Amino acid sequence: MASDSSTATALQTGDRPLLVTIVGPTAIGKTTRAIEIAQGLGCEIINADSRQIFRNMPIGTAQPSAEERKCVPHHFVDFVDVEKHYSAGQFATDAGLWLDDWFKNHKTAVMVGGSGLYIKAVLEGLDDMPADLTIRKALNQRLKESGIEALALELRTLDPEHAGKMDIKNPQRVVRALEVCLASGKPFSSFHTPRLTPRKFDTLTIGLEMDRGPLIDRINERVDAMVNAGMKNEAAALHSKSHLNALQTVGYREWFECFEGRCTETEAIERIKVHTRQFAKRQMTWFKKMENIRWANALDTATIEGIVKEACDQRQWPLHRPFPSVD
Repeated sequence: MASDSSTATALQTGDRPLLVTIVGPTAIGKTTRAIEIAQGLGCEIINADSRQIFRNMPIGTAQPSAEERKCVPHHFVDFVDVEKHYSAGQFATDAGLWLDDWFKNHKTAVMVGGSGLYIKAVLEGLDDMPADLTIRKALNQRLKESGIEALALELRTLDPEHAGKMDIKNPQRVVRALEVCLASGKPFSSFHTPRLTPRKFDTLTIGLEMDRGPLIDRINERVDAMVNAGMKNEAAALHSKSHLNALQTVGYREWFECFEGRCTETEAIERIKVHTRQFAKRQMTWFKKMENIRWANALDTATIEGIVKEACDQRQWPLHRPFPSVD
C-alpha cells in the first residue's frame, strides 16, 4: 500500500514530476527492466519504439506481450495502422499530452525504447522539419527507376552524420531525409537539435549495455524465438503491403525477399540476425552520443534499480514497492 508521499501518489506543492527513461539496443532486456522499475514506482510505461507502434506486427517488432502489459500498462503500442505515417514529432506531441495528464496525479512515469529520435523528441524536443511534396514525389520516382543505392549515396554526401546511423536500406526513411536536405539546404541531422523548450518534468535516463558477444547471442536467440512464434506467417499476411514505410524494416524485408524467390527461408532468417546485429550497433552509436545518460550493465539489476532509488531518495519520495535488489 502506497504511503501518502510515495512515488505512486500525487505531487506535493513545489515538486516536479520525474520521467525515468530506459534506453539501449534491441534484445538487451529494456522491457523487463522498465516493468521492474515501473512496479517499484507504481506508475505506467510509455513505449518509445517507432516499429512497435504499428498494428499486426507484434512478433517481428517484439512488442511487449499481453502478459507484460498486464503487469504494467504500456502506452503507444499497437495503435497505428501500417498504412499511416507517424513521425517522431507526432509521438512527442502525443506522449507530451499523455504525460501532462498523467503527472496531474502521479509523481513518476517510465519511458522505454530503442528509437533514439523518439526518445530525444520527448526529452529535448525537435526542430520543425520542412516538407515538400514535389521533392518527395521526384525522389520516389528516382527510387522506382534507379533503386535505393543512388539515393543512399546522395544522402551520404549531403548528411554523412545521419546516413551513418540510420537504416540506410529503408527507402522511405532515405527519401524523407533527402527531402528535408533538399528542401531546406541543410542536413537532416541539423533538425535533430533540441528546441530547448523547457520541460515540465525532471528526467533520469538509464542506458543499458553489455559486451557485444552476449548481446549477439541474445539477438540470435530472440530471432529464433520469433521464428518459432510464427514470424513467417505474420510477414506473409503483410506481404501485399510490403511497399509501405512501416514494413521497410528488419524482420519483414528479409521475409519478403524469401517470398519473392530472392533467398531461401534459411537465408532469410540468417539475414534477419545479421541485420538486427547491425541495427543494434547503430542504436548504441546514437545513444552514446546523447548526454546525461547513466550507463549500467543490463544484467546488473542492483545498479539499475539503485540509480532510480537514489533519485527518489533525493526527492524524499518513498518507493511504492521496494526494489528486491536494493537495501
